Amino acid sequence: MAIFKKPDGTQFLKGGTVILIIILIGVLIFLFTSFYIVDQTEEAVITRLGRYLKTSEPGLHYKLPFGIDKHYIVNVTTVQTEQFGFRTITSGMSSTYADQSDEATMLTGDLNIVEVEWIIQYRIVDPKAWTFNVMEKTATIRDVSRSAINMLVGDRAIMDIMGSERTFIEAAGVDFMNETFRGYGLGINVIAVKLQNINAPAGVQEAFDDVNKAEQDMNRLINEGQQLYNEEIPKAKGERERLIQEAQGYAAERKNKAAGDVARFNAVYEEYRRDPEVTRQRLYYEMIEEVFKDDNNTVIIDKDFENFLPLRNLSAGRNQ
Repeated sequence: MAIFKKPDGTQFLKGGTVILIIILIGVLIFLFTSFYIVDQTEEAVITRLGRYLKTSEPGLHYKLPFGIDKHYIVNVTTVQTEQFGFRTITSGMSSTYADQSDEATMLTGDLNIVEVEWIIQYRIVDPKAWTFNVMEKTATIRDVSRSAINMLVGDRAIMDIMGSERTFIEAAGVDFMNETFRGYGLGINVIAVKLQNINAPAGVQEAFDDVNKAEQDMNRLINEGQQLYNEEIPKAKGERERLIQEAQGYAAERKNKAAGDVARFNAVYEEYRRDPEVTRQRLYYEMIEEVFKDDNNTVIIDKDFENFLPLRNLSAGRNQ
């Protein structure tokens, strides 16, 4: 580098060296303003002279230098969260929160005051719309969310908000917010609305705690009853099937026995038709045999039999 001195003693650079330095600076500016990197979780919105040009995917990209093309990095993967009614100051094992009761205090449908804390989770789905359509993005998101929750809470009784309607409010809040944000062209999609703490005013907090406990006991008893129902109903159905099968088996047995009796009667009837006297005699013998089959002390003889010697029970005489 050539350095010269003026007559007054000050130093100055030679003209060629100055031009070289200017060129070097221009090259550096060209390089820094021509290339940009987009991370895997991001997309880049590119403008040319202030007008939208394209949206770039992750990777290394080139654009016109010296501010002709500009890029705006937008995170399209990370789920972002907004808190209402409270602020997380520090998070971790011992998180600390700041109270924002002005956001949490609402009027319910039955004219009670309730404090509702909630969060919303959303993701940017349209980087172009997110970049250009709305200037105050965070303020718009918060205002729409507060309006939605205030409307849903204001349509319901306080006990419903603290109990059965809680899940419905969350689902309806997601639908209402997404519909509104689509109308604004904000380029986001609300994934979830989660109600955190729902508290009654301090003066009646104890009474509401009792009501909440009663609600929990009711739900517990319902669950226990449902569990008992699930245990007993299948057991009763099984017992019913067993009795039905036993009855069907008994019916089949009786039917088969009746069919057998009919067949036997028909067979006997056919024999009777061929020789009534013999059949009548055989039936008589079978009847007598059936009547006296368990009697071992009775002897049956023909009344016309003349040479029969009666027997005497000799053992009976010894006992007299």
